[in-house]
Amino acid sequence: MDQKTVFARLERLFQTFFKDRSIRLTRDTTEADIEDWDSLEHVALLAAIEKEFRMKFTLREISGMKNVGEMADIIAARATR
Repeated sequence: MDQKTVFARLERLFQTFFKDRSIRLTRDTTEADIEDWDSLEHVALLAAIEKEFRMKFTLREISGMKNVGEMADIIAARATR
């Protein structure tokens, strides 16, 4: 799966999850950029992403994600396996 497809799916998911159609993701997007993205929402968001992409993140992957770009890289790499 290419980065463009991953970002399009992530952006739709984020918009639905946070109920905010104005969300636009970039590689540098972090929780500081989205008002309702806090530590509790982060867990639920990760579960929604895992469901959307039919995958499970490892603890190492989760702890290493510093922004949406790193998340997209993991998803794209896993989708090509």
